[in-house]
Amino acid sequence: MTRYLLRRLLGVAGILLAICAITFSIFYLLPNDPAAAACGKTCSPERLVEVRAAMGLDRSVPSQFAAYLTGIFAGRDYGSGAGALHCAFPCLGYSYEYSMPVWSLLADRLPVSFSLAVGAALLWLVLGLGAGVTSALRKGSLTDRSLMVASVATASLPVYFTSVMLIWGVVRGAGLLPYPAYTALTDDPLAWASNLLLPWIALALLYAAMYARQSRNSMIETMAEPYIRTARAKGLPARTVTVKHGMRAGMTPILTIFGMDLGGLLAGAVITESIFGLPGVGRLFYDALVRSDQPVILGVTLLAAFFIVAANLLVDILYAYVDPRVRY
Repeated sequence: MTRYLLRRLLGVAGILLAICAITFSIFYLLPNDPAAAACGKTCSPERLVEVRAAMGLDRSVPSQFAAYLTGIFAGRDYGSGAGALHCAFPCLGYSYEYSMPVWSLLADRLPVSFSLAVGAALLWLVLGLGAGVTSALRKGSLTDRSLMVASVATASLPVYFTSVMLIWGVVRGAGLLPYPAYTALTDDPLAWASNLLLPWIALALLYAAMYARQSRNSMIETMAEPYIRTARAKGLPARTVTVKHGMRAGMTPILTIFGMDLGGLLAGAVITESIFGLPGVGRLFYDALVRSDQPVILGVTLLAAFFIVAANLLVDILYAYVDPRVRY
């Protein structure tokens, strides 16, 4: 297992390095000049030269990429002399639009995206797995057909439509909840939950529908396995057969998609955060696209890649504990 983990960690490092190189090439080799965007519309040619030198854009592309990688692990300075800007470890670049290191911007926004992703994930797991397992155990019944029709209908609704309808109906129409405005969990847990409830529901409705169909199919296949019939023949209680033997093996495919979905959401839900006005990583990414703030775009892309790769690694490790048949 230790050798396996070492191989996977080396693979993760290689993947992140490749993603960094590709993303860096895309955003720093495009015709748009990051220095011109940072300098502004009234920038003089002399000032543009100074900004390019401060951002390190006057060097060759391999030299820029090497400096960027070095900055991630050791920090770096932008410019020289008294006007130099220091970007501490881990330096993912410096945003001249915000006049802040990219990592500082991400660190400010990550709690919002974490709160949104984790709360929505717990909600969609409860709803999706509950509906899927119930449908599988009552295959062909009216309950099964009703739950699957509801899941198909819910999955067909785009998240922006669901979000707008929730705001219109719950906030503006009924006045049951305030308009979402992020409050830190440590400041006021009740306000934190009430402000995030609608975004949680908007995301959970979409994902729960997909998890319901996936878990239903997986449970139907698992409950038809010979070892399930053996467990029933031994006289084990139906609850034990379903939960301990059926769900434990049947949920293995769910782990895979859950790792991908949660990893992606941890790096920000662009549409949901924009509609509800949540200052998360997704909203930061959207604003960076509008402003052509390339250091922030690159930083968010690398962060998203890290979360997805790390989630996949964690899922592979959990496989060994969920299903002993895949242990290394």
